[in-house]
Amino acid sequence: MIATLKGFTQQLVPVNGIKINAVTGGSGPPILLLHGWPETWWEWHHVMPLLVEHFSVVAIDLRGAGFSDCPLDGYDKATMARDAHEVMVALGHERYAVCGHDIGGMVALPQAAIYWKAVTRLAVLDVPLPGWTQWEATTARIWHFSFHMNRDLPERLIHGREYDYISAFMAERFYDHSTFNPADVEIYAKAMVLPGRTRGGMEWYRTLAADHAAALEYKKRPLDIPVLGLGGDQRFGAHMVPMLKEFASNVTGGSIARCGHYVADERPDEVAAALIDFLKAN
Repeated sequence: MIATLKGFTQQLVPVNGIKINAVTGGSGPPILLLHGWPETWWEWHHVMPLLVEHFSVVAIDLRGAGFSDCPLDGYDKATMARDAHEVMVALGHERYAVCGHDIGGMVALPQAAIYWKAVTRLAVLDVPLPGWTQWEATTARIWHFSFHMNRDLPERLIHGREYDYISAFMAERFYDHSTFNPADVEIYAKAMVLPGRTRGGMEWYRTLAADHAAALEYKKRPLDIPVLGLGGDQRFGAHMVPMLKEFASNVTGGSIARCGHYVADERPDEVAAALIDFLKAN
């Protein structure tokens, strides 16, 4: 099954020496959506139809995921931010908002820091960020960070068991399991089976030490654009605003009730409403 969404079109956009899969729809002020692991742009498929009534919506597959290229290198978050920025420019969006969840949030922050003339607003959803004062202490308690950082081993263990691994991984991070759709897991598993995609996802983690060092530099020039931090009350919700205040001066947000890590899957209506309010605020 190839994931498609009514009212949206997909295209491969050549940027930064590779091709990135972009899904676009709507009109109005542009917003870019960046997914996390182990998902693809499909993470946003409940949110996008709600946003498209107000905005030009662009959701991409990050390098190493979905139908985007998975080169051997370039998985540091600054390079991935360049991918994302160049997609927006190629689509005619010189200035835009960006929203990232999980690994996508780790890309969105440097995107706002590096391309500060282009990024008008930043939203980060449920993720500990490299550069945060609690980064080492927090990530040391999250088992999959160290597992995914191993060279070659995760790929060997996950091969042939993509659905088993992803379904167990995501179920562990849901709070309201009535919102957990096995068909979505099937989409992510089939995407991960594509050549190089399991490795691509692991590479996102293997660069995190370098990402942390780079993020410490971003903090020396705090963002002055509006920033939204949201997370599930059962995961990182309580940390999002204080964490982002280390990087930016104008931060709002908080927790989404009865929600785990995958906020766009569990509570798409609340996520979309928060983004609409945030993006339309003066």
